[in-house]
Amino acid sequence: MTEIVISILLLLGGGLSVLGAIGIVRFPDVYGRLHAATKSATLGVISIILGVFLYFLFIEGLFVGKLLLTIIFVFLTAPVSAFMIARSAYNVDVKMWDKSIQDDLAAAMKKQKSQSK
Repeated sequence: MTEIVISILLLLGGGLSVLGAIGIVRFPDVYGRLHAATKSATLGVISIILGVFLYFLFIEGLFVGKLLLTIIFVFLTAPVSAFMIARSAYNVDVKMWDKSIQDDLAAAMKKQKSQSK
């Protein structure tokens, strides 16, 4: 049963990483690409590392705390870095896709600029 759970986690992680890579190639603008990279690729990496952690814990009998720290590190840093990249792209006027219908950040940026004056 343990091998089945580990195999499912590894396959799920590989599948999510592939979906993230496809999203990076297929989405039309930087914001969509960041979304694909952050959501699916991060969950894919976490699933793979969790599968490796469970393998070492149950099959090899080793507790590898570094893998748990890696999961926490990826879980915390990937979304924050994607947010900072997206905000930087928005600040330097990287255009959204022509068919985008909503820009929630425009009102917040306008409010921020009026408060700073």
